[in-house]
Amino acid sequence: MRIATYNVEWFTGLFDEQDQLIKDGSWSSRRDVTKAEQIDALSVVFQTLDSDAIMVIEAPDQNGRRSTVAALEGFANAFDLRTNKAIIGFSNDTQQEIALLYDPDVVRVKHNPHGSFDAPRFDQEFHIDLDVDENQDIVQFSKPPLELELTTLTNQTLRLIGVHLKSKAPHGARNAADVMRISIANRRKQLAQAIWLRRRVVRYLEANEHLIVLGDLNDGPGLDEYEDLFGRSSVEIVMGEKGKNCLHDPHARAALSRRLGAKPTTSRFYIHKDKRFLQALLDYIMVSESLRSKRPEWRIWHPFDDQACWHDPKLRQALLTASDHFPVTLDLDI
Repeated sequence: MRIATYNVEWFTGLFDEQDQLIKDGSWSSRRDVTKAEQIDALSVVFQTLDSDAIMVIEAPDQNGRRSTVAALEGFANAFDLRTNKAIIGFSNDTQQEIALLYDPDVVRVKHNPHGSFDAPRFDQEFHIDLDVDENQDIVQFSKPPLELELTTLTNQTLRLIGVHLKSKAPHGARNAADVMRISIANRRKQLAQAIWLRRRVVRYLEANEHLIVLGDLNDGPGLDEYEDLFGRSSVEIVMGEKGKNCLHDPHARAALSRRLGAKPTTSRFYIHKDKRFLQALLDYIMVSESLRSKRPEWRIWHPFDDQACWHDPKLRQALLTASDHFPVTLDLDI
């Protein structure tokens, strides 16, 4: 079985108010890329991935007029993808949903959110003292994680949690002091969300569930100037550190094990002021210890770093055109 995660930059901008693809020469939200070019590139990437299930980060919008499921299923049917069914959980107001595209002939999927006293359901509120002032702060997810129960043809059950954690930019800052104050406050909220997610992870692991946490954590070792202030990244919190109830992702572990030298990357952003590209490790597929016996194989579909992608000019260009993130896949014997 192949499971993927893929952050598609502003996927919602490729659909009209009737959830139909806008395949024309107008500009997409990608720099110097038209909607038709991005759509064609995405079709190449999705077809080549040939996954049984794909966690789509920044999926098309869900609101009173638009449907994430209709948009994704329309996209799948337009390009004859076998992952032609879609499911979402709790929608949000950011126009960037979390959804799963899957092959209904291979897996059965249902939204199965959980909640407990110390880890409420992800569409609710989490109470935690963020600034150590002995007062409880209220934390909410701007993009509630997607909790799914996935059943295979062999009746194996997997728990999937699709995530998109993000620390907001310091909007409203008037000076450098404001930037620091707001950035630190937003960073605290992101780490609180990671703690909330971690508590749910531990509950699944303690129940001996097969668990996969996948998506964009927008955070990792060495990525944030405030990392030293807080000591840990969201990635480290969610995965767990040495001991029981840890999740595993070889790319995250490789990045955590070294301060210098080459590290895996899953995204590529153009920095206008520096006139250069920045690469970062933002996308992960973390698995429970119980799945490490299923011969897991991870792959980052990086157009320059993955040899097969590099030697396929059509796929290489499609990966660069489709999004500022690259897909990550996990193959499992299950």
